[in-house]
Amino acid sequence: MKANINQRRAGVLLHITSLPNRNLGNDAYAFVDFLHECGASVWQVLPLGITHEDNSPYQSLSAHAGNTALVNMNYLVTQGWLTETECCEEKTCHRSTHFWRQCLFTKAFENFLQHASNEEQTAFATFCKTHHYWLDDFALFSVLREKFNQQSWNTWPIEFKNRNLAALNDIRFFSQGAINTVKFEQYIFFKQWSALKHYANERGVLLFGDLPIFVSYDSVDVWANRKVFKLNDEGEMSVVAGVPPDYFSQTGQRWGNPHYDWIYLQSTGFNWWIERMQTQSALFDIVRIDHFRGLEAAWEIPADEPTAINGQWVKAGGEALLGAIFMKFQDITLVAEDLGVITPDVDALRMKFNLAGMKILQFAFSGESDNPYLPENHTVNSVVYTGTHDNDTTLGWLESLTPEQRVYISSKLGAEENDIPSALIQCTLASIAELAIIPMQDILELDGSHRMNTPGTTENNWLWHFQWKQLSSKYVTQFTRLIEQTNRQCRKKD
Repeated sequence: MKANINQRRAGVLLHITSLPNRNLGNDAYAFVDFLHECGASVWQVLPLGITHEDNSPYQSLSAHAGNTALVNMNYLVTQGWLTETECCEEKTCHRSTHFWRQCLFTKAFENFLQHASNEEQTAFATFCKTHHYWLDDFALFSVLREKFNQQSWNTWPIEFKNRNLAALNDIRFFSQGAINTVKFEQYIFFKQWSALKHYANERGVLLFGDLPIFVSYDSVDVWANRKVFKLNDEGEMSVVAGVPPDYFSQTGQRWGNPHYDWIYLQSTGFNWWIERMQTQSALFDIVRIDHFRGLEAAWEIPADEPTAINGQWVKAGGEALLGAIFMKFQDITLVAEDLGVITPDVDALRMKFNLAGMKILQFAFSGESDNPYLPENHTVNSVVYTGTHDNDTTLGWLESLTPEQRVYISSKLGAEENDIPSALIQCTLASIAELAIIPMQDILELDGSHRMNTPGTTENNWLWHFQWKQLSSKYVTQFTRLIEQTNRQCRKKD
């Protein structure tokens, strides 16, 4: 069923890794309860994929697979597939969290095969069949990546890099147990996510996901679908994705992702994208397309350039793609992340498909009357934020401004300088935009040391998480009152 955001709603931006226990266990359900209690009806998270060493959820190993680091391992104990003793022994004996969790999943799967009910085993078999369109390649890719010490697929021996059928069949035969264990890990992730989504929806809370427009070069998607991307005969990139210099970086952002071959994609009816969206539409009620402007034109940077400065805009096939997506998924709810260098053509593409855009209040106070982020310039079909995961916290942002800027913003908001953070939240919720999202850091009035990500940097990002003791009754009361005052309360009866 199509998620209804054609009404005033409030939500909170908080990734799963920012929960106290950083997983899909009790804290995730408690957070849904917090939203429900306040009258907020949207929980926005970041992408759920398996990250690389930099922990960025925007550079994952698969466009489909869930990050099993988010799995609540205690669930495996409650199901009788692990004992508490095994959990404790493995955690104390092995050298890394990744290795520990792998051992636990392997033991749990062995016990699952021996002791799980017929109903549970049938559910697992059904999951594997339903998700075969991505799961088979992903499981094989994962086993090979483990075999070759987590190195990128383009460095593997040539027969595996180029997917030689005989070599892959050998791996499938000799590593069948490891392959099925990977599938079991994904089964557990999707099972836990589905349970959380059901719990949230029953309480009137919609789950709002994030879809990176590009995928990581070191991913199963590129390894298994080379024709989808602009690669040479050796499988290497000649151009990479990013954005030119902007608000976040003077040298732009060189993301390093491969670009799409839009001619090939259209010749297949955008099958790869349709399958990708099929997974996302099952995970979320609302899906944000990150870097939406890349569907109209994308910034192509020569692969040998160290920064994003020397690139060029190259037209993309977004109009045909979105047409195909809405033909296949008529009830899907998409939001366009339309920040950065936005042209009339990008706006026209978004409006043709009636997608909500984004408004960021931290960008609103540049002094120009036509600034699209100014509250008086907002539109109903929008999602408004104080800031996103890429912004500083509102308190951190305020502390970075000059005294003159703070005076100007204070006058625009009609608030004392020390009240600007709370006034900005109130202004966000008072917007005419259908959906207003507040980052959890702003609800907790946290400074810039609690920032989630600093674009253009690779260290000390994606690490922030809160503790329940920080969420005092004062903050719950404040947030609840503001939601009620701005007519965004959407609490479903228990």
